[in-house]
Amino acid sequence: MWTWIQRTGVAAAVVASSLLAGCWDDDDDDKRNLVEAVQADPEFSVLAEAVVAADLADTLSGEGPFTLFAPTNDAFTALLAELGLTKEQLFADKPLLTAVLTYHVVAGEVMAADIPQGSPITTVQGGYFKIDTSSGALAVTDGRNRVSPIAATDEEVENGVIHVVDKVLLPADKTVVQTAAALAAGDPPEFTLLVEALQVTGLDATLSGTGPFTVFAPTDAAFVALLEELGLTKDELFADTALLSSVLTYHVVPDLVLAADVPLDTPITTVQGGSFSVSGSLVITDTAGRTANITLTDVLAGNGVIHVIDRVILPAL
Repeated sequence: MWTWIQRTGVAAAVVASSLLAGCWDDDDDDKRNLVEAVQADPEFSVLAEAVVAADLADTLSGEGPFTLFAPTNDAFTALLAELGLTKEQLFADKPLLTAVLTYHVVAGEVMAADIPQGSPITTVQGGYFKIDTSSGALAVTDGRNRVSPIAATDEEVENGVIHVVDKVLLPADKTVVQTAAALAAGDPPEFTLLVEALQVTGLDATLSGTGPFTVFAPTDAAFVALLEELGLTKDELFADTALLSSVLTYHVVPDLVLAADVPLDTPITTVQGGSFSVSGSLVITDTAGRTANITLTDVLAGNGVIHVIDRVILPAL
């Protein structure tokens, strides 16, 4: 039987169950594969059609096991509105459709109780997402930092398990640099000085590579405070590209480290070669004993993750 997750109390569970309960015949589920189970339920008719259009039916009917995060018809309707596409246009773009669908599939059978919450979960598509508990319910954060509640879990089928999601998940479409640049162009703008510093040093090209990278990203206010601390103008700091590169690479860890996996109170080695430590209260201590608060964690990107900090940290200079 489904393990139902309450999202907004008993009423939400009742609504969810009225939509999905009974769609799956528990007596037959263990005899059906993922594709057959989805095809048997009218609530997933668009997903079933998409799997066929992307030529994934044979793959997902294979031995597996697979874990499928299955979007409902309503989830696909919302996606089409979000992307400004018709269903026919989406289905005609086979590379996009394939990427989106395989992003919903994880190799192996992962039951809800075994989900590594807060850690990156790699998909068949090659990208990753994370799952956390929010307000008592499981929710997926996808590569574009969109959040989808998990409406139902643990429907076991012959070659895996199905979890139901309320939103179609999308793989990342930006690198860590592009993510920072998008925030720099936002309203209000943020990370404008960080992005400019990366461009001046040429590190924007490096951090646009395969990675993965974990970037501890100082805000604009953090850079302004650093200039005052060092007694420099922005032009003076940016003209010293060797110093600037050393400072910037000290903010980068050559690995994918989400907040749940940050090693606490232990040296963390950076691309620059120096190290810093992070406390249980998410305070960074740099080589000079200066501290910075991590104010936002887990901004996901295609080649890594960004954590926001309120002070520029400094290596040994």
